[in-house]
Amino acid sequence: MKHQFVKRATVFAALAVCGMAAQAADWSDTSIGYGYGTKFQEPFNGTDISKSIVNLTHASGYKYGTNYLNVDMLMSDKNDPSSFDTSTEGAHETYVVYRHTLDLGKVLGTEYKFGPVRGLGITAGFDYNNKNDVGYNSKKRMLVAGPTLMLDVPGFLNISLLALWESNQPSGQAFNASPNGQVTGFGPYALPRYSYDVHPMISASWGIPIGTLPLSFEGYANIIASKGTDEYGFKTGAETLIDARLMYDASSVLGAKSNTFKFGVQYQYWRNKFGNTEATAGSGSLAKTPMVRAEYHF
Repeated sequence: MKHQFVKRATVFAALAVCGMAAQAADWSDTSIGYGYGTKFQEPFNGTDISKSIVNLTHASGYKYGTNYLNVDMLMSDKNDPSSFDTSTEGAHETYVVYRHTLDLGKVLGTEYKFGPVRGLGITAGFDYNNKNDVGYNSKKRMLVAGPTLMLDVPGFLNISLLALWESNQPSGQAFNASPNGQVTGFGPYALPRYSYDVHPMISASWGIPIGTLPLSFEGYANIIASKGTDEYGFKTGAETLIDARLMYDASSVLGAKSNTFKFGVQYQYWRNKFGNTEATAGSGSLAKTPMVRAEYHF
């Protein structure tokens, strides 16, 4: 199972990269961003965690659809300790998201427009995560695919129904777990790659200008069904993640072209993070995190 998933993910990633390279972009937007908040939470922790997030984002459109790539590099303070130094060093995490949406109307030469919908698409992509926290050391791998509605609004608002094929292979240093999911003591541990049940997600992403003001409302929301039992035998819960931003375009003030420099506030609500419920993971399974954010677009 492990090798099949890795093989599928590798092939999918290669095809995605080739697709991006092979198609000439009609438009593109690449940015480097920085966010900071002090109220992050992690399952089985329950302590407020400060994190700095540096990210690289690329969005582009070509004749038949769009590409989206985001790479987050998350750096925690010592309240989310690293497996390398649990006393002074915070954990580091890399989270990669890639989505490709194929516009069926453009591919088939037919207009799919009805009510508030301006188009139909098929979305596919992957998530990749790697973290060196003391308790879990996540190595998430996930493929996604499903239909997308593109709504007729200023800017964009896309809503997708996606199937998720997710696995993980944790290897932490906080506790040992027996095959039936019982904690047996403290020390290093490693588990084989574990595949969760295939499960659905309703996903929305948006970027909407606010009238003629230099402001935009941006973000995404995911409602994810339970993925069955986890690698320790605990039942997972339905997951809700909402990440919303109000961004101010300060480019004209700084003497740059429009949408070059953006500053704003961000709020993230995450319930049952990665499927961990309060019953098994404590208060750290719920995070309500305000942040400040800055972006440079080029």
